[in-house]
Amino acid sequence: MSVEKSGDAIASAPHAVAITGHVSNLTLYQPHPRPPVRWPLLSGAVPPLASAFQDRTEVRDQIDQARAGHTTVVLAQVLAGGGGVGKSQLAAAYAHQALADGLELVVWVDASETEQVIARYAHAAHCVQLPSVLAGRGAEADARAFLQWLATCQRSWLVVLDDITDPEGMQPWWPPPSFDGRSRVLATTRRQDALLSGGGRAVVDIDTYTAEEADAYLRERLRVAHAEHLLDSHVTGLAKALGYLPLALAHAAAYMANENVSCADYLLRFHHSTARLSELLPPHADTEGYGRQVAAALMLCLDVAQACEPVGLATPTLRLAAMLDPAGHPRSLWASEAATRYLSAHRASSPSPNRSDTVSPAEAQAALRLLHRYGLLTDEAQSGPRAVRLHALTARAVREYTPADELPDIVKTAADALTELWRKEDPGYRDEEAVLRTNVDSLDAYAGDLLWKVEGHHILRWAGRSLTGYGLATASLPYWQRLTANSERLLGRAHPHTLDARRELAVAYFHVNRSAKAFALLQEDFRHHEGVLVQARPNPLQKSTSMTTALLEDTLAVRERLLGHEDPATRRCRLQLALAQHASMALEATPGSKGPPQATRKPRSAVRRLQRWWGELTS
Repeated sequence: MSVEKSGDAIASAPHAVAITGHVSNLTLYQPHPRPPVRWPLLSGAVPPLASAFQDRTEVRDQIDQARAGHTTVVLAQVLAGGGGVGKSQLAAAYAHQALADGLELVVWVDASETEQVIARYAHAAHCVQLPSVLAGRGAEADARAFLQWLATCQRSWLVVLDDITDPEGMQPWWPPPSFDGRSRVLATTRRQDALLSGGGRAVVDIDTYTAEEADAYLRERLRVAHAEHLLDSHVTGLAKALGYLPLALAHAAAYMANENVSCADYLLRFHHSTARLSELLPPHADTEGYGRQVAAALMLCLDVAQACEPVGLATPTLRLAAMLDPAGHPRSLWASEAATRYLSAHRASSPSPNRSDTVSPAEAQAALRLLHRYGLLTDEAQSGPRAVRLHALTARAVREYTPADELPDIVKTAADALTELWRKEDPGYRDEEAVLRTNVDSLDAYAGDLLWKVEGHHILRWAGRSLTGYGLATASLPYWQRLTANSERLLGRAHPHTLDARRELAVAYFHVNRSAKAFALLQEDFRHHEGVLVQARPNPLQKSTSMTTALLEDTLAVRERLLGHEDPATRRCRLQLALAQHASMALEATPGSKGPPQATRKPRSAVRRLQRWWGELTS
């Protein structure tokens, strides 16, 4: 729908901006018809099965029995176990089998964050073309519509929730039970909360390989690599030393095949690496009981990869990747100026007469392929915005033995690279935006206060605004609460960035219908604005903000005349105008460094003007 110009009036819709005058010529535009859905349908990227994947018949029998144990309703099976035991690979095996069997819909969800679950459900709602998603009500509404559709549709489906980290936050977002016997839900998690077995869900404990499975894996993996000659009488001892852990065995097999090292030789090197690890990582730091095997195997692979072409890039590349979301990030990050500059600095520290210090995007991609070859990460272009992934246990091991003095540079590089991607990101491509948010969240979790110290915290505000703009109101409120608290703690209560965050928090309160809390929050900031405005200097952005405010004032006048004072569109416009006034004050509050302070009368007048607005809004 659009409202076209007549005389001196222009507007685009009841929720948009209009300039003074009168409005006419209301025209309705029908959306272009969308092509029909082509079944079967896949939403999300199912991980490929690892080389020499073990079917794990006994474990799969337990999973299938847990499903068959419910004769009236098919409930979710939750695969629970420590890191590196192969939970996601088992879930992927079921997903690939479902696709091969012709199941009509398979949805693979990165469930490490609730907002990512909502985003994937919303994407699936668009894929199956639910009529309600065309209304533009936001991701949460679309996600709920998708769950309702799953409960009543006649199609067969599989939903995989991979790596649940917040069982409580997941409670409203579990797919419904299926009554037709064809559809199902699978979930994986490291958590052992009783909440996971609530609602009739069946928990299946997943452990490491058995001795027989570990032996079979090593033999098959080396056979596929045409390296059977490396097998010897120490294969059993090698599997035992690695704790029968699938992830550690994968690292070991890649090293052996690439370096032509027998089981006996690898075992010697592994024990030496474990001794080195004791100097870098105390045994008590291995909280999961598996990390030391992974870390020791990792160190062996990384030492060799660092000496391979492109020489000297394997370690810095892996350290940067370890600060991002293990579930994946875009390959384009490695073509960013920030990433290539970081890698160039590391190569310059060990110069070669026959090699340029400057690392090109192609060389950065070559470093990814090198790490992929040694099994330290996965680089698959077909996985879209999650093309580059590494196991969470591998990433943790990398972070734990990264020297502390290198962390600031790594954190700043990650923040700058994500900033470059965010600026280039197409606003219509919601998948990539959601991936960028989860990578920002991972960086924030790993870096903590260091992200603020290297001036990378601006990206946290971008991610928060993305949450709000995507309609993730439930997730945006706690996000802005945390960000505001951290900004007050690290920057101070009256800092412009803190006032900006508090304004965004107020917007989040409005979105969850807690207007009184939002108004109270913003009113608390009036005195802080007044205190800093007297030290302000003219801001180049102030002119455009004043124009926006004037435009909103005209729009409000038109809406009040045509729609009435209490119409929802009029009330929204009144709120937008009040927030624009508040934003204008925030821009004026930018601390100045040159020239005399401005007179105090205008800032105080702005404060009184905005206080009057709040009174009108709450009356």
